[in-house]
Amino acid sequence: MKKHLSPDPFKNTRATSGCAHMDDQNDPVTMILRLKDVRKTAHNWKTFQSGATPGRIVIPSEVKIRDTRQIPFEVDPPLHGSFRALLDPWFKRPLEADYKAKLSTQIKALVENVLKADKVETVAEFSLCLQSHALTLLLNTDGSEADTWIGWGTHVFRSEHDPLDGNKAALLYDYIDAQIKSAAINPRHDLYSVLLAAQVDGKKLTFDEIKGIMILTFAGGRDTVINAVTNTIAYFAENPESLVRLRNEPEIIGRAIEELIRYFAPLTQMGRVATEDTQVCEHAIAADSRVSLCWASANRDESVFESPDEVILDRKLNPHVSFGFSHHNCLGATHARQIMRILIDTLIEKVSSIDILDCEENIETLGEFSRKVGFHRLNVKFNPR
Repeated sequence: MKKHLSPDPFKNTRATSGCAHMDDQNDPVTMILRLKDVRKTAHNWKTFQSGATPGRIVIPSEVKIRDTRQIPFEVDPPLHGSFRALLDPWFKRPLEADYKAKLSTQIKALVENVLKADKVETVAEFSLCLQSHALTLLLNTDGSEADTWIGWGTHVFRSEHDPLDGNKAALLYDYIDAQIKSAAINPRHDLYSVLLAAQVDGKKLTFDEIKGIMILTFAGGRDTVINAVTNTIAYFAENPESLVRLRNEPEIIGRAIEELIRYFAPLTQMGRVATEDTQVCEHAIAADSRVSLCWASANRDESVFESPDEVILDRKLNPHVSFGFSHHNCLGATHARQIMRILIDTLIEKVSSIDILDCEENIETLGEFSRKVGFHRLNVKFNPR
């Protein structure tokens, strides 16, 4: 099997029952697998809430390692809308010409550097570095901060042998605490200072609200961007004709980005908590129990997507949910799409081919399912044009 492939483990269960079940730290989860049901559930915030105990809607649950609410991720309407009104303009900045130029400079320099090497470990030496340096632009902070973040590894809450590492999470929490306090004393032009000066519904943000926004900004777009970038490189390595096609047909690059994000689904699922007894696709859901919106399964729903297990670069009908759906669509989606666009433009310009030397897959265990989300290690050789 080709190394870039991401098989769909949910196919049979999605077709036969539409739901599956898994245990997560003795807090069971009903997994919703069909696109229609995922979208309907995501939209129904009154019955399926995000504003539950902080950390509980994440799978695996983070209740044991944090009590700070991630905002606006763990807030429901109408307050959710107020926070989005504050945050959306800042997170749309990647559309600005100056931002795009700076991001392009970062990515081109990184690609030019790896082109000189005989071997590049794409997860730690490329994708993590790309994500961390790009984050300095999103936060509008000093570029040297990226070195600190790179030192945390590919996930800020997980370590090599521990899916919920409280000590590692504390590094992020302490770092954010220090940055907020520093910005309060010496206001800057970064996101910390913007939040300290902001109001939501006529009230200044509390320290914990600012901290919750920053935790989400750091954690929400870290391993997901790393997975998207690493999987994309593996895809182009084994499909060099696709790189040639995009070079010759730049008008389809936007669709290609959406297709790669659909196929690889960098985040498998996200939870909600039922506020009342209800049901999903004829499965009973008890009040205060958890469901998951399984983005990865919904993205392969054969009733919606033609040839869902194939990467079709110019796919026209593509209502994927890799960035979520409804009011809780991903706050960092614009930033992620811009990273992917500039990366592909740079690969087209500077790279002739990519050779995979060796790899170790990153496999998630989700009850009865095992899903490849990316790689723990992917050694490649980038060949210049």
